[in-house]
Amino acid sequence: MSWCSSWRSLIFALLIAVTAVGGWVPAFAEDEAAAPDAAAAAVAPPADSLEAVRADADILWTCVAAFLVFFMQAGFMLVEAGFTRAKNACNIIMKNLMDFGIGTIAFYFIGFGLMFGATKGGWIGMDHFMFDASKHSTASENWGWAFLIFQTVFCATAATIISGAVAERTKFSAYLIYTCVMTAVIYPIFGGWAWGGLWKPDGATAVNEAWLGAKGFLDFAGSTVVHSIGGWAALAGAIVVGPRIGKYVGGKPQAIPGHSIPLAALGVFILWLGWFGFNPGSTTSIKGGSLAYIAVTTNIAAAAGCIGGMVMSWVLFKKPDVSFALNGALAGLVAITAGCDCIPVPQAGLLGLIAGALVVLSVIFFDRIGVDDPVGAVSVHGVCGALGTLAVGLMHRELGLFNGGGTGQLMIQMLGVAVAFVWSFGLSMAMFLALKATIGMRVSPQEEMEGLDMHEHGMLAYPPGWIAASDLGGGKGLTH
Repeated sequence: MSWCSSWRSLIFALLIAVTAVGGWVPAFAEDEAAAPDAAAAAVAPPADSLEAVRADADILWTCVAAFLVFFMQAGFMLVEAGFTRAKNACNIIMKNLMDFGIGTIAFYFIGFGLMFGATKGGWIGMDHFMFDASKHSTASENWGWAFLIFQTVFCATAATIISGAVAERTKFSAYLIYTCVMTAVIYPIFGGWAWGGLWKPDGATAVNEAWLGAKGFLDFAGSTVVHSIGGWAALAGAIVVGPRIGKYVGGKPQAIPGHSIPLAALGVFILWLGWFGFNPGSTTSIKGGSLAYIAVTTNIAAAAGCIGGMVMSWVLFKKPDVSFALNGALAGLVAITAGCDCIPVPQAGLLGLIAGALVVLSVIFFDRIGVDDPVGAVSVHGVCGALGTLAVGLMHRELGLFNGGGTGQLMIQMLGVAVAFVWSFGLSMAMFLALKATIGMRVSPQEEMEGLDMHEHGMLAYPPGWIAASDLGGGKGLTH
């Protein structure tokens, strides 16, 4: 009896324990489940903090992209120096240095305001001169400064394109005046017509109506706004200053070989790298994934461009020409710049291939009509810039003619290309003719034969005696 009573007591005690644990375990589980939520709520930043981080990331990316584009100045310098003669290397260096030095100051004081200032009808900006982000950017002062430095390096790029086209025979003083006018007036005003609406100091409302952009003109990173504007100005400069001594014999073009293909090749690789700031950087944002997509279209166009240049030169000259392959890569980069955000990847490759082949034909064409362009700047930037801008009307993934979009966008793109040519070529021609009539555009024949380095700058890029006697005159070889 006592044994049964003991077991009853034990069973009763176990039932009480199980009941107690049964009530306690769910409560414990609820507490454990609630703990992570409470912890997450305690550490999760508020929504406004996340937006601040995203904004800071956009500022960082825009500045990094600007630094990459700045490095393109070194690329342009090496390309131009490599494709020209050793006796003019210091002159090339000095011009590229002053492009950025003068361009930075001129754009800050005047150009930015003309490009992004408030307008009537989207024609010419009337404020934001001597830009101060602390006064004009209520959304974020740092974003204002980032936008300024990014636009500054773009402006300098447009200016430096002309350097190679007028190389080896142009007065340095005349070139400085041109650079100032280009960066303060010619580039910013057209840039404002296309891109002026990008600047939104209050974070929402653009102050510039940008008449060309308002019509639907698309040029994402500047095939026309930057490259063709520089290329058509280069054409005007090359025409006014005339060909180099020895370039034409009996009316036929003669090759004047550059002194260093390795320097030119290094310059092209630097430019290719810088273009990953130029095109993807034009997003000015890391959101949405378009940055990576643009990097892919940019790269595939450049790769196809160098192939196109190589193949076309191989067909025409029976040898795969290195200089044309290098310019083919640049041609592909210039061509994709307008539509890098909206052209499908396969079509971006096709565009680059066409641009690479076209640049060879274009260089030969300008050579034969008497336009001496030592580095092919007019063909790479002017012609292929126009090609890339028109390609948006053909290859845009939604609006392009090849993709079922009709002819409307193509017509708008043609308008932008035509306006850019008339504005840049016309104004530059007038300026170069004025310089020729006043201070003069060209150095004396003796200075040209002996080299601009010694006469214009009083120094040599290489040790005395290093420069070959043939470098003082013309050369032989292909007509490029």
